[in-house]
Amino acid sequence: MGPVELVVVAALAILVGSVLQRVSGTGVGLVVAPTLALLLGPATGVLVTNATTTVSGFLIMLSVWQHVDWRRFALIAPAAAVGAVPAALVVRELPAAWLQVVVGGVVLLALTTMFGLPRLPDWPGRLPTVLAGTIGGFFNTTAGVAGPVMVIHSRLARWEQRSFAATLQPVFMTMGALSVLTKTLLGAAGTGGLPPWWVAPGVVLTVLLGVRIGAVVARRVPLSAARTTALVLAGLGGGVTLVRGLLGVL
Repeated sequence: MGPVELVVVAALAILVGSVLQRVSGTGVGLVVAPTLALLLGPATGVLVTNATTTVSGFLIMLSVWQHVDWRRFALIAPAAAVGAVPAALVVRELPAAWLQVVVGGVVLLALTTMFGLPRLPDWPGRLPTVLAGTIGGFFNTTAGVAGPVMVIHSRLARWEQRSFAATLQPVFMTMGALSVLTKTLLGAAGTGGLPPWWVAPGVVLTVLLGVRIGAVVARRVPLSAARTTALVLAGLGGGVTLVRGLLGVL
């Protein structure tokens, strides 16, 4: 794939992920991480995914600000930092093929866990919230996927959906920023180093467009259809990434 085609496919993945994020509250990590891991390599691909979730989380947060549970966010954000540091070290030390296995495996496991679990028991309190933040921060830094961890926590805590979906946005923004920061400082940005400077404004513009389109789609497309689309795209991307990683290992 040439550089132009690569940029186009990456931009489309970010656009679709941003639309789904605006419609359903999640989508960027599940859709974008496996796609960019295939296109850019696992370390750089997840790094760009982290940057994308930072931007999308911030932009969507502005429109759902009044529904954000800031007390829960205050527990999750510092816990995510605890999980991000060891995860950045894992990314730095793992060979590319094994990292692809991790990214693809986490995406597929996350999808199975999100929709295959029966009704979970109640687990209220601060401890599960802190644990969810730490585990989510670890998975977000290694594989660009924190949403499923937070979904499981929301089921355990019986977290009301509107507040949960709104609070996810500053959570994703913070986790994404922490992942970019820790991996950059610890030298885990990939063998090619940081992407070119023009990637940053390109991501911002693509996410802005995706959020705008998502606002229109949210009024016309059922939430179930958007979630199904996200699941199919994430499953395909995760499966291909896992297979490619396994072929590189074997």
